[in-house]
Amino acid sequence: QVQLVESGGGLVQPGGSLRLSCETSVRIVLFHMYWYRQAPGEQRELVARITGDGHTNYLDTVKGRFTISRDSAKNTVYLQMDSLKPEDTAVYYCKAEGRLSQTNYWGQGTQVTVSS
Repeated sequence: QVQLVESGGGLVQPGGSLRLSCETSVRIVLFHMYWYRQAPGEQRELVARITGDGHTNYLDTVKGRFTISRDSAKNTVYLQMDSLKPEDTAVYYCKAEGRLSQTNYWGQGTQVTVSS
């Protein structure tokens, strides 16, 4: 059973920082790991990805502000979010995609609100 548990969301002022964590029940090097977000009334969008080999990709609007990383020993993936903007407000979800099976597993999400 693959379990993903996100944490670290909250309310922050514009320009502030948050670090999201995604704790997993699997060896994350066997998975490609993703952070998505979904704002009210909007479609879920891919924010960042880290492959099993450690390569990273980002949504254009978060490049230079967000950093995805992982701790393989803890089987945890992080999303460091700096210089936050009101338009970053959304529920952030962690996803694991099996490198071989390509099966997707999702966490329950964590709310991030950027507001003064």
